[in-house]
Amino acid sequence: MAEATGNLTIRAHSIVSEIVYDQESKKASGVKIIDAETKEEIEFFAQIVFCNASTVGTTAILLNSRSESFPNGLGNSSGELGHNVMDHHYGMGVWGKMPGLEDTYYKGRKPVGFYIPRFRNIDEKTVRKDYLRGFGYQGGINRQKNNPDNIYGEELKDEIFKPGSYWASIAAFGEILQNHDNKMFLNFDKKDKYGMPAITFDAELRDNEIKMRQDAVQCAIEMLEAAGCENIGSYNDVTAPGACIHEMGTARMGRDPKTSVLNKWNQMHEVPNVFVTDGACMTSSGTQNPSITYMALTARAVDYADKQIKAGKL
Repeated sequence: MAEATGNLTIRAHSIVSEIVYDQESKKASGVKIIDAETKEEIEFFAQIVFCNASTVGTTAILLNSRSESFPNGLGNSSGELGHNVMDHHYGMGVWGKMPGLEDTYYKGRKPVGFYIPRFRNIDEKTVRKDYLRGFGYQGGINRQKNNPDNIYGEELKDEIFKPGSYWASIAAFGEILQNHDNKMFLNFDKKDKYGMPAITFDAELRDNEIKMRQDAVQCAIEMLEAAGCENIGSYNDVTAPGACIHEMGTARMGRDPKTSVLNKWNQMHEVPNVFVTDGACMTSSGTQNPSITYMALTARAVDYADKQIKAGKL
């Protein structure tokens, strides 16, 4: 749609270094980029700016957008920019052998998957006293491949085409609570070859997540036991925020400019022509894969911005 207007230019090798703030208009005037090949700095001007560089990239750009009005990052008078890093914590789950069904060779080879929505802390019957929120499951059932040793040629070919047993696997994806101490920031003393400061993280799973993980594994074990599985095994390898690559938070939405960076329209409280509609805007992580939510938020914010422009307010 943008291309059809004849006004779209796509420029490769462009590293956005900062959003430029205009002191007089109290708005952003555009963005400054570094050409990755020539190292040349170029400024592009715009009426509005949508910053959607992914959670970490977006907040790094905002933190690097320093001016007399915003010495700690664009629109960061609240001091919340970079804080409340979230993700989904995973690395916990179970597996088990499903007896029988060995005769369903053709139908059984089809890939199958399942999703089990969150069922903890939904209502009074499901409340947990040891942790808040909950987790969802992603899983599948597959036939194990035969991997015979010490045979060759036609005998090997015949053997590897024989399907093995069915195995079920369940992986849990849990919510990470927002925590002000989980943060990212820029190290201006350590820069890359383009002169950009190093992104630095100080974030970890907390007690709530650790207790949730234990329950998630135990529930999955009980499910496979109830399904009649054999040789059930489990794992619980604590991961750091970011390992699931569903980063969220760091430029949170909120009604109060003193405690948030964006308003309910994903618009910066202090710089009204800048919008952030990627994961940086989130205030909680939920348990679901989040990308479709960002798409919906973006469409909503674009519609709002368009109406504001036509009303002469942006």
